[in-house]
Amino acid sequence: MSLLPVADALERLLTAAKPMQRTERVPLHQAEGRVLAEDIAARLTQPPFDNSAMDGYAVRHADIAELGSVLSVVGTSAAGHAFEGTAGPGEAVRIFTGAPLPGFADTVLLQEDAEVLEGGRIRTTYLTPKGRHIRPRGQDFTEGEVVLKAGAVLDPGRLTVAAAMNHPELTVYARPRVALLATGDELVTPGTPPGASQIIASNTYGVGALARAAGAEIVDLGIVADDKQAILEAVRGALARDIDVLVTLGGASVGDFDLVQPVLGEAGMELDFWRIAMRPGKPLMVGRLRAVQVVGLPGNPVSSLVCALLFLEPLVRRLAHLPPASRLRQAVAAVPLKENDHRQDYIRASIARANGELVVKPFDKQDSSMMKIFAASEGLLVRLPHAPAAPAGAACEVLLLRDPTA
Repeated sequence: MSLLPVADALERLLTAAKPMQRTERVPLHQAEGRVLAEDIAARLTQPPFDNSAMDGYAVRHADIAELGSVLSVVGTSAAGHAFEGTAGPGEAVRIFTGAPLPGFADTVLLQEDAEVLEGGRIRTTYLTPKGRHIRPRGQDFTEGEVVLKAGAVLDPGRLTVAAAMNHPELTVYARPRVALLATGDELVTPGTPPGASQIIASNTYGVGALARAAGAEIVDLGIVADDKQAILEAVRGALARDIDVLVTLGGASVGDFDLVQPVLGEAGMELDFWRIAMRPGKPLMVGRLRAVQVVGLPGNPVSSLVCALLFLEPLVRRLAHLPPASRLRQAVAAVPLKENDHRQDYIRASIARANGELVVKPFDKQDSSMMKIFAASEGLLVRLPHAPAAPAGAACEVLLLRDPTA
């Protein structure tokens, strides 16, 4: 099987992915970042009554038509405590922001536009237009009005209005359940003293964090030895947990101990594609096992992270009804760039801001086993297949991993 271009591989992966249809009810405090599965209509009118937009005095405009008008203050209206009395001509009510407007009033006189006199009286110092500083009933929304549409991502503003519409819970699309299965006799969990031929399993944590941030619910299946039966049992166990995506970490290549692909084949997986024209991360595997999307990531930690960034993150976001992440940016090269071969390169690099531009500088060492360089990178410099050599200052593209600090 020939190497598949990155863009073609991503298109095939996402074309086969159908957004989630399962929904669930969640309380507001758990709804941040979730996607609404139904339209949300207001259960009440907001504001529920005419109220004051400012601190001042509720008045009849006819009583303040002339500068220097004197009125008697006969009561107070505060938020949560409406004025219950009556006020005749030449009388005003002290009112505060958000307080109900008394029935007689048609204008609010700002407190700074009134001089306080003795005997509970005020004198106007500014000609306030009629109707000023009043928030009318229903100015924001009315009962039954659809304010939030299905498909909306619930950010702070949308959560605020949902709460104001008196919805304590919302119906959202369920998070895609992504199972992570690490394979390899050499792997032990963090905190475990490794044997002479063993290493610490790290891929699960980075890949899991990336998928979780993309909107997934993670099912950690742990580490399975390089044993066909053990892998098969782990896969069957994963399928029994109602997962949407199975991500294998390692074992998807063609070595004597790379057993994941043949075991998944025996379990019924239909292989879509395998081996991508990219560096790092060539041995990426994608297929389908019943209704479950399968993504086989390389065992190499950096290759695994790069492939997860390019393929798993978009897959999860599509399943979760979320828009694609916007990571690609234009930049300029800080140093000359070498010509590239037939594979698309993703080069770990530092990125800084200078004169309004992103300036990218690749790290000297790019061995895909070096995790500390990935951790130090602000982004990945993208070099297309057969890209020619380019001088320092040349335009280029980067995939941001985090915002540059400088």
